[in-house]
Amino acid sequence: MLLPQAVEYCICRLEQAGHSAWCVGGCVRDHLLGLIPHDYDLCTDALPEEICQVFVGHTLVRSGEKHGTIGVVVAGDVFEITTFRTEGDYLDSRHPDWVRFVRNIDEDLSRRDFTVNAMAYSPTRGLRDPFGGAEDLQNRILRAVGDPATRFTEDALRILRGVRFAVRYRLVPEAATLQAMLQTRHLMDALARERVFDELCKLLPLVTATDLLRFAPILIQAVPELGPCVGFQQHSPWHEYDVYTHTAQVVGAIAPSLPLRWAALLHDVGKPATFTLDETGRGHFYGHAKVSAALADQALLRLKAPTALRQQVVILVEQHMTALEPDKQGLKKRISRLGYETVEQLLQLQQADMGGKGTKQERAFPKIRALITQIQAENACLQIKDLAVNGHDLMALGLQGPAIGKTLASLLEQVLEDAIPNEKEALIRAVKENIL
Repeated sequence: MLLPQAVEYCICRLEQAGHSAWCVGGCVRDHLLGLIPHDYDLCTDALPEEICQVFVGHTLVRSGEKHGTIGVVVAGDVFEITTFRTEGDYLDSRHPDWVRFVRNIDEDLSRRDFTVNAMAYSPTRGLRDPFGGAEDLQNRILRAVGDPATRFTEDALRILRGVRFAVRYRLVPEAATLQAMLQTRHLMDALARERVFDELCKLLPLVTATDLLRFAPILIQAVPELGPCVGFQQHSPWHEYDVYTHTAQVVGAIAPSLPLRWAALLHDVGKPATFTLDETGRGHFYGHAKVSAALADQALLRLKAPTALRQQVVILVEQHMTALEPDKQGLKKRISRLGYETVEQLLQLQQADMGGKGTKQERAFPKIRALITQIQAENACLQIKDLAVNGHDLMALGLQGPAIGKTLASLLEQVLEDAIPNEKEALIRAVKENIL
């Protein structure tokens, strides 16, 4: 395992001082998978105060010292070095009641979540793998270290992390591990919402439709608004799938950006509440986009999502049934209200929504995109600030107060409808003639 120079330096300093030191966790796993690790965690039998003594002269970060972690700044980067430790019970499913430092690497590895994360590597000692993580990686198996229920009871976020590891590395949870994930998933309700949201944001860009179906009970525990969608038949010739299966298809088909993935996940959560069945046996969901937007807002508020992300998702969900058409004037008005980025995201959501119905339906998406590109190339007037006149011009014509803003808005509407060219003389003439 080829280590970065700064990592080798840290290990060498600890070894020269008479301590054992190892790379642990994700960096070892990624190396065995042929991936480039994005960070390196180190552990050692040195106590925190001994770590500080070894790295005298370096800038140290001691905020995690009570849990045995010292950050050492080397070549401008911070490397976390943690003393081997074992832990007590997690009565809050998040924090251990106590931490005890140990001198044995195997004891430290035994407290970790999954075998694929419970491996260590030393340049002088080689790979340490007491729980068979390398073999599980080779066989694409996700297995908890020790008793699975105990691992997930200690920290229920490990359930979602397990889903992410399974999805990212294409691992299949072994039977006991999967059973424990399902049986203890209710413990996730006690987790800090920020932790759940952060884990979901790491997971959503990775998932396929199959993943969302395979791990549905766990995802619904984290986002209960999805629950009523499971198995909810749509009774529509336009939909082959139930609402949740359709949702999974849409998420899996859309670009892996967070606003789009969240919008795809939540775009139809209002359908069960708005369902009606007509006399022919056909299902309808009148107003479901508005209800879905309210539920999406509720879910993201509860998860304490950033305001900008939440608002963008709500806009996309609320607008997803307002079909975009290959009409230049209509697109200009929509871009004027929402902006280019939102219209492009809305177009992607509608295309994925159409493709996720399981029935063959055609829409003019290429023509719509071509028109949007044309509008951009023309540098079209889409906002009041783009008008060839401004408030000062209207004041010179004798307008005052609210009349100025009202007139500018009316001028923009006329320009968007191609009733007036965006030229200063034409706009001033229109105001003078009071044709607005």
